[in-house]
Amino acid sequence: GLTEASPVVSCNPIHKIKVETVGPPFKGNTIKISQDGEILIKGENVMLGYWNNIKATEKVIKNGWLYTGDIGEIDPLDGYLKITDRKKDIIVSSGGDNISPAKIENLLTNYSEIDQCMVYGNAKNYLVALIVPNKELKNPKQKVSEIVHIINKNLTQVEKIKKYQLVNENFSINNGLLTPTMKVKRYKVISKYKNILESFYKN
Repeated sequence: GLTEASPVVSCNPIHKIKVETVGPPFKGNTIKISQDGEILIKGENVMLGYWNNIKATEKVIKNGWLYTGDIGEIDPLDGYLKITDRKKDIIVSSGGDNISPAKIENLLTNYSEIDQCMVYGNAKNYLVALIVPNKELKNPKQKVSEIVHIINKNLTQVEKIKKYQLVNENFSINNGLLTPTMKVKRYKVISKYKNILESFYKN
């Protein structure tokens, strides 16, 4: 849910929980996915607008639909909603492909050998990544290389990680690279490691 939708949109029913989804929409809510993948909501629970801020309201409510800023998909079989990314985080390649970095990052960090990672490549012709390996790994280069190879096998051509750099310092709240809710501050990480990230694209 979100505050603008008062504040619940969907929920997994206790008798039919579907992992990795946020359940079907509540009665009175209508959900659809826009052409670029954004989750749109319509219903009596959607706000009338932001107080004394017409411009901000017009940006998020169009023809009665609330533009949530989340990217997602609806299961055609049971109508369950899945949130896959934030729209502002979506990478648009130089070829115009929309790529979810969170999808790739989750696949990588599902391995215990990788603590954190961040995928980069907006307006570029391939993706690269910064990877923080588990500090207990004895041979992190070899192990991470094996994992990236495995992950790439199950990704589309535009989603594959072509190059990456191991980073020793974890992303944390203390160094300003994580939010209090433990989300990576992409712009901060990009700023700190800009030289490394851009070097991936030099001949």
